Amino acid sequence: MQSISTWKQKSFFLSMMFSVSLTAHAQGEPIRIGLPVPLTGAYGAEAKDQVKNAELAVKEFNDAGGLNGRRAELVVRDDRLNPGEAAAKALELIEKDKVNFIVGGLSAATQLAMNNVTKQRKVLYISISQSDAINEAADFSRYTFHEALNPTMTTAAVGNHVFKKGMRIAFLTADYAYGHEMTRGFTRVAKEVGAEVVGEIKHPLGAVDYSTFLPRLQALKPDILIFNNFGRDNQVSIKQASEFGMKKSMKFVTPILTYTSRMATGPAAYDGVIGGTSYFWGIEDKIPSAKTFNDRYKALNGGVYPSDYGSMAYSAVRSLLTAVKTAGTTDTEKVVDSLAALKYDTYKGPQYYRKCDHQSVQSVLIIESKKSDGRNPADVFNVLKTVPGDEKLLRSCAELGHV
Repeated sequence: MQSISTWKQKSFFLSMMFSVSLTAHAQGEPIRIGLPVPLTGAYGAEAKDQVKNAELAVKEFNDAGGLNGRRAELVVRDDRLNPGEAAAKALELIEKDKVNFIVGGLSAATQLAMNNVTKQRKVLYISISQSDAINEAADFSRYTFHEALNPTMTTAAVGNHVFKKGMRIAFLTADYAYGHEMTRGFTRVAKEVGAEVVGEIKHPLGAVDYSTFLPRLQALKPDILIFNNFGRDNQVSIKQASEFGMKKSMKFVTPILTYTSRMATGPAAYDGVIGGTSYFWGIEDKIPSAKTFNDRYKALNGGVYPSDYGSMAYSAVRSLLTAVKTAGTTDTEKVVDSLAALKYDTYKGPQYYRKCDHQSVQSVLIIESKKSDGRNPADVFNVLKTVPGDEKLLRSCAELGHV
């Protein structure tokens, strides 16, 4: 029969082994971040850039030791630019893949579908696509963060730069949430500066032929034609409008002038087009964090520069993992508090999340497409102006329904 002393020694040894086993398991358990984006469809180029940029943020976190040895892991899913699919993928990531957090969305519609799932299940979600609705009290939750610019701040920056009193403004608008929100924002600015909105023509998402829309827009005789669309829609519509000769009588403007669209379509169609953006790699001469980010991205991607929408994914994942490290845990409630309090400069200068709606307050760049690519094929934009991050660019918390 064992003595009490021997039994106590064995019990203590087993307890210690169990504790060590649990600790090792916790240290080895990855921090899983779901990334649902539309890898197929009209926004595929932007989505693939988002994956590459998110991978860089994960690599930097892991190379720095992770969270007490715990490494981060990216779980990528294709939402096919479909709200129903986006909701299903978000649910699958939570219930099947057991992710800790979700970052993603490249459409105003898909991000709202994801947000609906994550807020019900109290999973932290960072959106990386433009939306005004996600900031409103009806869709917002404690677990919702919006890293991207939103249509209000984008149209305020771009509209105030290009609109003048008495100008005639017309819209070619993609008929879904993104397009509608951009039209609303520009209309608001036009009213403030005394410009006249003379009409709007809507087109379906994924249109390939704009020949029926262009004569109707030309007949409105605008001074400025605004393309409230994105991705392939933006490329095709601007190219066809250029070929139709419309630049001779009006200025082309788009709320978000993306690097991927300009690179894919070339200088001719986009020559002289003005738009807004969250990021252009060319600011590296003035912003140290941009230089650091560009160099790290290029080192992993064969010298290619990061894009605007791609860089938002980098910033979202990096700031999230910074919040995890600051909190010292992956506990959702503690990470939410840590992220909400974070002051960060991941790639373009200072940013922070506004308290009432978790909108990232940040700069907006006003850019113009260059006539030719010059010596550096990636040097495609002139930065006309940088509008500093300011809550005055946003709708007020009261207007959004927050009390």
